Amino acid sequence: MNTAPTTSTAASGGYMDRAIALARDAAHRGEVPVGAVVVEAETGRIVAEAANRTETDRDPTAHAEILALREAARVLGAPRLPGCDLYVTLEPCAMCAAAIAFARIRRVYFGAFDPKGGAVDHGPRLFQQPTIHHQPEVVGGVRETACARLLKTFFAERRDGNG
Repeated sequence: MNTAPTTSTAASGGYMDRAIALARDAAHRGEVPVGAVVVEAETGRIVAEAANRTETDRDPTAHAEILALREAARVLGAPRLPGCDLYVTLEPCAMCAAAIAFARIRRVYFGAFDPKGGAVDHGPRLFQQPTIHHQPEVVGGVRETACARLLKTFFAERRDGNG
């Protein structure tokens, strides 16, 4: 598994930019700013995208990754997405990492590392467990500064009473 930051064209292109835009929109709605985009690897077509909606939907599972995976499965008509890559602005949590494994996502690109709630490079490191049935390739730190800044600003505004 490669969780080193990357500057490759594929990983740093418009897909993470789109995920960041979705995260910004989520922040404006009072949601934790996380955005996710599912891309068909062979064609480069965006199949699905989502931002966090846990507050809006009053649903603890309405994380950006889960919502994007559900939509991609619906659009492609399949419960598994082995030909797809996921771009997400924050290191996935345990719930999202498990869903990514169940969906058999080919590659995960994430922006900000999450030492507290992440489950890919931190915490349980789910994809490294011998019992996990699918281990996608992982590239962490894509547009890390921009992704981390969104989160830091969002939570700082909440602490200061501006949000």
